[in-house]
Formats: sequence, structure tokens, C-alpha cells
Amino acid sequence: MSKPVHEVAHILERNREHLAAHCANSWQERTLHALRKCRTSALGGHIDRCENPTCGRLHLSYNSCRNRHCPKCQGHKKEEWIRAREADLLKVPYFHVVFTIPAELNRLCLYEPKLAYGLLFKTAWGIIRDFGGNPKFLGGRMGMVAILHTWGQNLSLHPHLHCIVPGGGIARSGKWKPAKSKGKYLFPVKAMSKVFRARFVAGLRKALGKQQPPSFYQSLFQHHWVVYCKRPFLGPSQVVEYLGRYTHKIAISNHRIKGLEGGNVRFMVKDYRHGGKKSVLALPDAEFIRRFALHVLPKGFTRIRHYGILSSYYKRTVIPQLQKDLGMPKLGETGPLMHRKCPICKKGNLVTVATFTARGPPGHWLEQINNQIKRPI
Repeated sequence: MSKPVHEVAHILERNREHLAAHCANSWQERTLHALRKCRTSALGGHIDRCENPTCGRLHLSYNSCRNRHCPKCQGHKKEEWIRAREADLLKVPYFHVVFTIPAELNRLCLYEPKLAYGLLFKTAWGIIRDFGGNPKFLGGRMGMVAILHTWGQNLSLHPHLHCIVPGGGIARSGKWKPAKSKGKYLFPVKAMSKVFRARFVAGLRKALGKQQPPSFYQSLFQHHWVVYCKRPFLGPSQVVEYLGRYTHKIAISNHRIKGLEGGNVRFMVKDYRHGGKKSVLALPDAEFIRRFALHVLPKGFTRIRHYGILSSYYKRTVIPQLQKDLGMPKLGETGPLMHRKCPICKKGNLVTVATFTARGPPGHWLEQINNQIKRPI
């Protein structure tokens, strides 16, 4: 994919003096400043040399911010995470389940994000675990990988949980028990939706108590809550493709930004209510930054979680045994990870030979880099 012309960092940089005014707290402000400085001289940098003896090229790089909200820092993390998850796949159907918090709770998500998002994870897993444990629906111990997204296409607040659920569980006998209808059906969505609403509101009552009037809790029962369970993935390769699309995704990628003229940001949006129709939305810088800051998660909050037989505790013993019993899915061959590989020869590893601060690289290193540009590759 070609390098984007416009970046979130460009918007933050041209508004660097006013970022605090668009943030709800100091953590959001610190995050935006980190994204603004990412891969610029402000963070310093390093000089790497290719260890391939037939190449030996020098490469100058500015340091990345390594922030999980940064559009430029997720590539290799995503690939590493996907490779690790590929090793855990079973030769069974997988379902995509989505739990969505209604808009009436957006205010709570703004002021108590740890409470709201933590309760979302807890409630979602409780439903998958208990429906799976019920002999009426399955009667087995389940697993789940859950990924929190807080945004809609227009950067509005839209908290929802994407979950990957294997189509089956471990019965009391210790053997794998597939989901009903030969893995074509998981659990009844309407029943899950009602339980999701009841348990989430009960969790709010316990956490907030009399901080909210009874009418607040009653109002939450006036609307249907959304639990969406898609058909099974077509195969393991589709599960991996899904993981790549959703796991390390952020509120907006740089490639969606189409223009930065006149103090406005124009970016591409999809309207899923009308078949994914694409259009361009224009927002003033201040509104774009305010919306982007809504999706900065609380410090230390874990947005990808593993449960049940897919948790780290069970993966060491349960998954290898299941892969032996059920078989491992065949995936297409993937090339080596290119992180820290020489972009010229694509073979040698890069070894750091010098580092520098915001003052810039030493002159003698710059001279060597400039000289090698004149040499043929």
C-alpha cells in the first residue's frame, strides 16, 4: 500500500497549541502529542546497518511513539499478533459475535470508560460462557477472543465488542462438542440480546447504585440492545483475515484522509445502512480532534482479551490436545515478517549502529548515508 498523502499527525501538528482544549483529560492530551511527534526528529532516531555482507546499507529512521492509538505504529504489531493466533486455530467453524452498547450510555462511556468498557467485556463473556454451558444450547466449556472498538465511521462514539467464538466447546467428558446444526448455528440472538441488557443494567446498578436515579435504569429497558451473530466464517483463512482487519485497528487510518484544506479535514466514510456506500465527510479541525480523542482508551486498559479455552492458562494444555484430536487447519503460506529487515535487499536484518536525540544525527553518519545514495544498489 502506498504511503498516504495526509496523516492524523499533520492535523495534530497544525493544532499543537490548542490540543488541550479538545481533550477531556490530560491522558488524551499526552496521547495526541505522542502521535503528533511520531517518526519525526522530535523523538530522536537511530541509524541501522544491514548485516547482509553483500548489502551493508545504512538507514536513517526517526523513532516511533509506539502508542496503540497511532496510525503509523500498528503494522508489525498486528502481524506478530496474527501469527501467534494462527498457531491456536482449531479445525472447527468460528463465529463472529458483536455486542453493542446503546447510545443512551455514551455519556457514561465518556466519564467512566473503565467501568463501562470493563462491564461490556465481563457481560459479553458471561453470556457466551453461560449459553455454551447450558445443555439446551450446547453443554460445553467455551472460548472467546474479544476486541473493543469505540468508534463509528464518522468518528462518533459507538462502543461495541467484536468477538471470535469457536463453534463448540469441551464437554464434561473432555471431548469436543460441536455447535448445533453441524456448526451452522451458535445461540439464539434474541435471547442473547435480552440477557445482555438485563445483565449489563444489573452490573450498572451494582457499580453506580444511587448515583443514578431509578428512571435512568428503567430507561435502558425501553430499547432493544443489539447482539449480532454472523454466519460462521468460511474457513480458517477468513478468520485470519478478520483478525488482521480488526485487532489493531484504530479510530481512523491515514489512508481514509482525503484532504486538509482551509482548516477542515475531509475523510472517507462508509454508510453501512445503505450497503456500505462511500462518501466524503468534512469536519473542522477542532471537531475532528475532539472526536478522535473520544477513542483514546484509559491508561493501561486492555482492549484485546482472551477467555475460556482460548485464555493463556488453557492454551498451554487444552489447545494442543484439541489440535491433536480435531486437526489443525491448513493456511496459505506466509512470508517472513519484514519488521527490522533491510528494505533494500529484503534479506539482511537491521542492526542499530548509532542513536541520536532531537538535535539530529551526527554529521559523519549523514555523510556516509549521502555517499551510499550515489552508489549503485
